[in-house]
Amino acid sequence: MRRLPVYFLLDTSGSMHGEPIQALNNALSGMINTLRADAQALDSLWISILTFDREVKELMPLTELVHFQLPEIICPQSGPTHTGKCLEALHEKIKVEIRRGNETQKGDWKPLVFLFTDGKPSDIQLYRDMVPKIKSLDLGALVGCAAGHLADDTLLKELTDTVVHLDSCDSTTLKTFFKWVSDTIEQGNKSQGTGERVALPDPPSEVIVVI
Repeated sequence: MRRLPVYFLLDTSGSMHGEPIQALNNALSGMINTLRADAQALDSLWISILTFDREVKELMPLTELVHFQLPEIICPQSGPTHTGKCLEALHEKIKVEIRRGNETQKGDWKPLVFLFTDGKPSDIQLYRDMVPKIKSLDLGALVGCAAGHLADDTLLKELTDTVVHLDSCDSTTLKTFFKWVSDTIEQGNKSQGTGERVALPDPPSEVIVVI
């Protein structure tokens, strides 16, 4: 079975400390449970989680959904947001991990990437250096999510045309967002093989598409 790789890049900088990081944990858990109820996702979905604050951590390597165990995500009480460094790590992972098709095997489906942040990059020069490199990857979709009033839509728009904004990082809003993410992944599963980018489902009212 061909794999559909999905990468989550999650902001765990100091501003996420407290209720936001707990809400993020709960929302991710709900999303994983929803995906597990989809037989097609169980067959093909592989998930990786990278977190970024002052450090970038591979919280979960690319793992088949059926074996995926969501770890608790924690964050420091303060510190910078090294988004550029996380994009650098993603770029290296995708180059190494994505299986290309050849005469003896079918390659992976185009990866889906979801970047979630409640702020803006502290390493802005590296971030901008990485933008063209990420755009050069053959991705099925790259969704940037800016959560809260301090999140910067403009910088995310430099990275991807698909940017959504959440008014807050509370539990209800994040659950709604990650339910939409699970719908997007399931849509990606069904549309793979067409050679096109994944058509995103209509977002709920809490998820504002940035034009």
